Amino acid sequence: MSAAALDDSDRLESIRMIRDSAAAVAPPGGDLARIRGLRFEAPGHDPAVLRQMGELGWIGLRVPEAAGGAGLGMGEMCALVEALGAGLAPEPLIQAALSAGLLAAAEEKALLARVLSGEALVLTAWQERADRIDVPASPDGARRFLTNAGGAEAFLVPVREGGGIALHCQPAAGADLVLEQTQDGGTFGTLRPDLSKVTRIADDIGAVLPALLDDAALASAAYLLGGMDRAFAMTLDYLKTRQQFGKIIGTFQALQHRAADLAMQTALTRASIESAAAILDDGATGDARRAAVSRAKARASEAAILVTRQCIQLHGGIGYTDQYDVGLFLRKAMVLAGQFGGAALHRRRFMATAPETDE
Repeated sequence: MSAAALDDSDRLESIRMIRDSAAAVAPPGGDLARIRGLRFEAPGHDPAVLRQMGELGWIGLRVPEAAGGAGLGMGEMCALVEALGAGLAPEPLIQAALSAGLLAAAEEKALLARVLSGEALVLTAWQERADRIDVPASPDGARRFLTNAGGAEAFLVPVREGGGIALHCQPAAGADLVLEQTQDGGTFGTLRPDLSKVTRIADDIGAVLPALLDDAALASAAYLLGGMDRAFAMTLDYLKTRQQFGKIIGTFQALQHRAADLAMQTALTRASIESAAAILDDGATGDARRAAVSRAKARASEAAILVTRQCIQLHGGIGYTDQYDVGLFLRKAMVLAGQFGGAALHRRRFMATAPETDE
């Protein structure tokens, strides 16, 4: 059933079921041994888990049913990705879903089927400069910040031609691709496209690409929310059990105040993301859509760094050791906060697109 056909009660049940399904990959409160085992190892994620995500229908969650997807909304997508963020799942689901959306729009059925199944990781090489969400689509510009690109089979390369943006597919084999490690143990790739080796798959995806990038930005905000919420829960548990000077440190008023501030940051971020998802699922377009996404992404990018950093400090010295799990959440936040636009960029875009009010 498509997102448009669900009433409020069905939507809540759909979101609950999607959230529960995430336990197959990221059990609530589960240990992070799998995540630690994948850090700084090529390609930075487990291809078998990505295939599992495809089998569960997650890669095609937002793809229309007519194209082989589930046709669900951003509410479901954000619920799923938030749960994966709590488990620090390194698989590039958001990036795969972006490519699936483009392939569906291009009606490239054969490659889309392989992407939806998780058999092939195809990454969209759209970003040419840091902290951007626009698409220059220059024919010879290096495409940067490709998540775990060493595991990709191919890259979708948007190229501006005349008044539109054509979409090309370049195989990863033989591509000019440079990988660099990221703070969280994954990699970013830089691709220098070779238009002599590409296959043209769409004449103009300029109308659909910005909306798909906004979807990805909101999904990344939800992932950040999942991580900060889990780090905060771990910190609360620590404050309730750690003793100092013969007292549980969670009884110290100064630490209670700091914990309350972090709880507020998490709650505000959740409210902003849920509001943005509802606005998108209600069919908002243009500036209203962009403003909702930017408000949520700006808050999530900033709050995730603040909350995870404070969580480490509240743990004391042990929080700064790599062996202690809470630090993994700050590392992930440092990598994700700037993807699909950082806080400053989205604040500027919100101010430029938000409707004026009398308040």
